[in-house]
Amino acid sequence: MSETTERTLAVEQRDLAAIGIDILHAARNELYVNLPYMDAALCALSIEPGDATLFVATDGARIVYAGSYVADMFMRSRTIVNRTYLHMVLHCMLRHLYKKHAHDPLLWDLACDVAVESILDSLNYPCLGNGSAAAMRPKVYGRLRREMPVLTAEGIYRYLVQSALAPDERVRWQRTFFADDHVLWAGEDENEQSERQDEKWRELSERTQSGMESFLATSATGGESIYEQVKAANRDAVDYRAFLRRFAVLHEVCAVDGDAFDYVFYTYGLRLYGNMPLVEPPETKEDRRIEDFVIAVDTSMSTSGELVRKFLSCTYSILCSTETFARRVNIRILQCDDKLRSDVAIHDMRELQDYMEHFQLTGGSATDFRPVFEHVQTLLDEGVFTQLRGLLYFTDGMGIYPKKRPPYDVAFVMLENPAIEMETPPWAIRLMLARDELETAYDNTKREEPIT
Repeated sequence: MSETTERTLAVEQRDLAAIGIDILHAARNELYVNLPYMDAALCALSIEPGDATLFVATDGARIVYAGSYVADMFMRSRTIVNRTYLHMVLHCMLRHLYKKHAHDPLLWDLACDVAVESILDSLNYPCLGNGSAAAMRPKVYGRLRREMPVLTAEGIYRYLVQSALAPDERVRWQRTFFADDHVLWAGEDENEQSERQDEKWRELSERTQSGMESFLATSATGGESIYEQVKAANRDAVDYRAFLRRFAVLHEVCAVDGDAFDYVFYTYGLRLYGNMPLVEPPETKEDRRIEDFVIAVDTSMSTSGELVRKFLSCTYSILCSTETFARRVNIRILQCDDKLRSDVAIHDMRELQDYMEHFQLTGGSATDFRPVFEHVQTLLDEGVFTQLRGLLYFTDGMGIYPKKRPPYDVAFVMLENPAIEMETPPWAIRLMLARDELETAYDNTKREEPIT
């Protein structure tokens, strides 16, 4: 290539880079006019040309673009540029960039693109055009919404893992939902800067959520899908393991009580007499352990058997941890739809393990929670329980609740968001639990030494 040709190409690249930044600035300004509740998020990314990608990409702090690609997008349609810009901002707001290291990278990239494009396709703003013309998209959204009420990246990722798409179908999905390059997303070497950016986008996301609540409260329409996704992303993570411990009672166990032991007198005696401490460490301490406990499972037709097994498996692994499970317990596991179908008593680790190995779901009718509470009250009257702290009821929330508060804590646990929003009684605890949170609790417990 001649020197003149190289100089000409360099000038063209500089011109395209300058044109690209003008195009992206114009897109940001147009989005700001149409989506004022996203003002802070839209302005949070700097824009600069770069050779890290042949398309457009973001790392949470900046948008990096190839000038020729941005110019080509603009020549095809101004609204494509607007959609791509908003696509990247939504990735940041939903904090997709900082979760990639915990998933299969290719499937996670695809799940995030599908989630964001589902939002854009639902927005009725002229600046975003009429949405994609791909006939495949409505079919994909329909399949996914049969599995989950809100199309979050986490939910779509689980669907992709479980469905195991054929390679050619996965490629079609990737081509259909592609908008930006994810090459700059945080990977295995996530550092403090990534954590700071993640926290920055959490704050921007919460600010946007507050702005949208005010915007939608004025009977304005548009942006509901953004609000649903942002609300789901901003939900505080639930420590299911810590939650279970609220049903524990004080119990004396054989262990050194570091809080009650004074190491000063212990080491002073060793220094003064050589090998004779002035005090000995206490051989027991008080700890909270689960002893009397009831686990109820809704086995109606609206409850998925796979979800029930997942819930029981994770609860089982947590209860088996040395920090939670007393060696002798009095746990009742009940199955109920509109009638009590099963009542199994668990007294030790071996019985719990045997129950999980031979677990079978029984029932399949409508949902009525009252038979469980009536049965537990009968057990209390018969003296079966002496220190019953609580009842954990796994359900989708749709059923007939008892009107009177029982003399123990009750928690209704629901995986993900139910298809229909149900009001639980004011005296009950409502715990919305994502599968990722259950799996995190399960993984943390597996690293501990189990009770034998």
